[in-house]
Amino acid sequence: MEIPKAMIVERIRSESGADKASEADKELPDKVDTDTDAELLSKYGVDPGELQDAFKGQSPTAS
Repeated sequence: MEIPKAMIVERIRSESGADKASEADKELPDKVDTDTDAELLSKYGVDPGELQDAFKGQSPTAS
């Protein structure tokens, strides 16, 4: 599942603060794939499974 970086960065900002969010903003791709980028997400304390559950049924990216 692809999720826009901005949505993930906001989640990191609210959970881990602005410094971590800024770091993630520089490192994450524009569209984050919860499978491909799972290790990178974990680095920032984001559980890919939780993201998938949070966005299930929504369309965060236009196909």
